[in-house]
Amino acid sequence: MAAGCFYVSCLALGSLGSICLLFTAYWMHAWRGGFAWDKTLHMFNWHPVLMVAGMVVLYGAASLVYRLPQSWVGPKMPWKVLHAALHLAAFILTVLGLFAVFQYHNQQKIANLYSLHSWLGITTVFLFACQWCLGFSVFLLPWASEWLRALLKPFHVFFGASILSLAMASVISGINEKLIFSLKNSTHQYSTLPSEAVFANCTGMLVVVFGLAVLYILLASPWKRPELGILTDRQPLLHDKE
Repeated sequence: MAAGCFYVSCLALGSLGSICLLFTAYWMHAWRGGFAWDKTLHMFNWHPVLMVAGMVVLYGAASLVYRLPQSWVGPKMPWKVLHAALHLAAFILTVLGLFAVFQYHNQQKIANLYSLHSWLGITTVFLFACQWCLGFSVFLLPWASEWLRALLKPFHVFFGASILSLAMASVISGINEKLIFSLKNSTHQYSTLPSEAVFANCTGMLVVVFGLAVLYILLASPWKRPELGILTDRQPLLHDKE
């Protein structure tokens, strides 16, 4: 039952992440005019889609690699490579999302990095870059000693969860900021909850649910990778085949 519950949870989480991404893309397409790569507002519309895809959905998937029971046995290196590769892909999407917003702002002579949303976002990306470089150099390359890896692992795990939490906060504040700016001169003010506001708010809530679900799976002890190949009563997934 435990293994079945785990895989059902992964399937539900994958579906929820896809819905978050699809909702964000639909919001930008249906209410904000769609997408382009021409330094106009349509280029800005890539920003929320790419940030949700990279910093939330793909980042969350990469974080859960070591929760797969298949990663508990055999060589660990292929899973390290997959973990690093997924995070690198998430970072590339994130950089493209930042490029889109900076290009639009610079073209329209809009100030950069003045809002709380932008401060949260750039801090999250900076920590993500540091986290990936640390993980690649210490945990993937063979030069680091076991004592150094053991010393840094708790920090790596802590900042991994913290970055996802900051990403959720950045997305929520970004959705709120976008709605305020977009609807302030509209005939339907944000306070009246027009259909766009309801849809975008629901998208933000889905992102929160997705992020909290990822954090739960990361912290749920029965689903943690056993250390040094030792299985305990807290690790039922490799024993439970029902």
